[in-house]
Amino acid sequence: MKAHFQRFTIDLTKDQALSASHPGPCDADVKALLRIPRVRRQLERLETADIRAELKEYGAWTDEELRDIADNFQRLVWLAACDIAERLPREARK
Repeated sequence: MKAHFQRFTIDLTKDQALSASHPGPCDADVKALLRIPRVRRQLERLETADIRAELKEYGAWTDEELRDIADNFQRLVWLAACDIAERLPREARK
């Protein structure tokens, strides 16, 4: 399933998206997704400037915070997971 951003898309399975988009802290689950080669490769192919520009539009992070590419990868995976999970029918979110 694809999460569509302005400059790129990120592809996660339904189970991957649901694993990192739930109530409470998702940090460990997002980091687990980042260890999956297919997920990691998608992020590594993106231009750093595009990642920063995309995240900056959310208005949630400062320019200083957006300098850390590892944190940006985590942010993107979390946003992608939430986007995909929110588009699933309620009964499919289990």
